Amino acid sequence: MRLFVSVVDAGSLSAAARATGITLPAASRRLRHLEACLGVRLLRRTTRRQSLTEEGELLYRRALQVLADLEQVEQQLSRQSATVSGNLRVTAPLALGRRRIAPLLADFSALHPGLHTQLDLTDALLDLVESGTDVAIRFGGLDDSSYISRPLAPNHRVLCASPAYLQRHGVPAHPTDLLAHRCLHIGLQAQADWRFEGENPVTLRIVARLAANDGEVVHRWALDGHGIARKSIWDVAEDLEAGRLVQVLADYPIPAAPLHAVYPHSRHLAPRVRTFLDYLAAHLVTPG
Repeated sequence: MRLFVSVVDAGSLSAAARATGITLPAASRRLRHLEACLGVRLLRRTTRRQSLTEEGELLYRRALQVLADLEQVEQQLSRQSATVSGNLRVTAPLALGRRRIAPLLADFSALHPGLHTQLDLTDALLDLVESGTDVAIRFGGLDDSSYISRPLAPNHRVLCASPAYLQRHGVPAHPTDLLAHRCLHIGLQAQADWRFEGENPVTLRIVARLAANDGEVVHRWALDGHGIARKSIWDVAEDLEAGRLVQVLADYPIPAAPLHAVYPHSRHLAPRVRTFLDYLAAHLVTPG
């Protein structure tokens, strides 16, 4: 339609082709295609001049209005695409969400008055599409290929226990020593494989003395002296620094589970989501 209007305004097909940056044969094919789709002749063309048919005159007047309306819509959408507004729904693990994501989300929201945010804190892996969630903050890799994963920050896990527990039960010197200790596990399984990297990798099947599907509960058990927990540095950095918890088996690193933002596939990511991801990546600083 834009080409047709250009042909009328320029006075010839060749002039319109030059104005729109396409070849004359391509312009001719497009015009013939438009006429074929409409089932009418739009232009009378001779070697010297062209003129509009009655149908062409009608299309030209209506096309001017349609293209003007379309340009107005495009400008409006362009302005909206540069504005962070609307509803933003985020989910994150309980402990990380309370300590790190909630404060950052509040700061981000304060920067964008037109934004309405919801934070769903759960250690469960939500179906983002079904729940209508824009972004999930998760530890570790991506299992579902229908989602996109963006790395946000490094993360390493540590084994830790309270000073009181270590005083009563001793400090393990090797991963196999854990078999004689009270292990605290995040999950509902009675047994779990804890893997250690390094020069001599070790995989140890521990029997959890206490297990819970809430990482904050396991954290509390460790602080209260009930055993040794495997926790993200994001969750326990302040306790380690304050001496409320003590890292054990530091010479046997645990496989890392970097922090990721996960979101559904989308060719055009909403500005609120894209801007929030950039904000998180810039402000999440790994503790420790």
